[in-house]
Amino acid sequence: MKIIDVIKVASRSLTSNKLRSMLTMLGIIIGVAAVIIMIAVSSGTETAIANQINSLGANLVFVMSSFSQGGAGGGMATSSGGLVYSDADAIANSVPHVAGVAVEQTTTQTIKYGNIVLEDVSILGTTPDFTKVREIEVEEGRFLNDQELERSTRTAILGATIAKELFGDTYPIGQKISVGTLKLTVVGVFEEKGLVSGVDYDARVYVPITLVFDKLMNSQFSRIAGDRVRMIYVTVDDKENIDDVILQINLLLSKLHDVPLESPDFQISTQQDIIQTQSATTESFRILLAWVAGVSLIVGGIGIMNIMLVSVTERTREIGIRQAVGATPQDIQSQFLTEALILSLVGGLTGIIFGISGSWVFSRFGDMPTVVDPISIVLAFGSAAAVGILFGYLPANKAAKLDPIVALRHE
Repeated sequence: MKIIDVIKVASRSLTSNKLRSMLTMLGIIIGVAAVIIMIAVSSGTETAIANQINSLGANLVFVMSSFSQGGAGGGMATSSGGLVYSDADAIANSVPHVAGVAVEQTTTQTIKYGNIVLEDVSILGTTPDFTKVREIEVEEGRFLNDQELERSTRTAILGATIAKELFGDTYPIGQKISVGTLKLTVVGVFEEKGLVSGVDYDARVYVPITLVFDKLMNSQFSRIAGDRVRMIYVTVDDKENIDDVILQINLLLSKLHDVPLESPDFQISTQQDIIQTQSATTESFRILLAWVAGVSLIVGGIGIMNIMLVSVTERTREIGIRQAVGATPQDIQSQFLTEALILSLVGGLTGIIFGISGSWVFSRFGDMPTVVDPISIVLAFGSAAAVGILFGYLPANKAAKLDPIVALRHE
């Protein structure tokens, strides 16, 4: 029997019971759509995280303190090692291919303006290169300058959310706010940046780092071997020079801190390191989602097998007649296997349409970005075809093994 004839006979059998065929395909449709949507959500989340990280500066190198703690008998722990403020100047002046250096040190304070009080606001002490290195734009006013840094001037730049909560529609530039016990003059407001890697850049107040050292931190801790800093950001002039810059920073800081390269008191990473770490997490999540969605495909396959077994029982007499007029067991097997394959393939194609449409709906009307991965479409459709063959084989084999005499006698 020719393949085209097998397909025609199988299609005719399926269209004669349209409702049952549609219900049988439902499990495959849901499974394929679920695989595509879930992988699209995971891929979209991964892309959004990477874009957010990259939006905070190009070709960035992160130099972080790595403190070691000491002390015995439950007494006060002492801290040794880590980064100091002068390390940033050393990097800027001694390491080639460095386009900018910014320093961070944070604390929390109560902010007041008029009758408005905000508790536990993050105060970020930094340097003039911060906007260049972190690629954050000032929407109103300006950022701090070198003179204000040197003199520990009591100036502040507000994140977008803080500015709105304190001033509403009032023009904030030139206004005085209370930060702890200090009165600071607002000289700028950042444009909205949002939440990136768990940090809300709009809910911060930015001040000269020297002001943090002098007035807002515990000097007993911060004055050991210089002013401690949490992070130094280094932007490299070209992506190709990042590895060389990292090597030079390692050599420089190891020498300045008098520590071996094998066990430094600092850590260096790049944006790609952070992105890869995030990607590893989302990849595991994506695989889990794919397995969960794959269960729907298996359920759909079981549904196909059950319906096909019922169909074999219902059409036993038809099978006997076909065998009597010359159909071989292989012809019977091919027909039922083709019916199962058509159900799974049509269900797979319909599921792809629903999956792509569902991904678009999630992206368009929800908060979750989605990226439809072509591999997920191939995977879902291939799985649907495999399910059709796998779960259609048992009913097809059962139909092929029917005895013609017994089948003709079946009522």
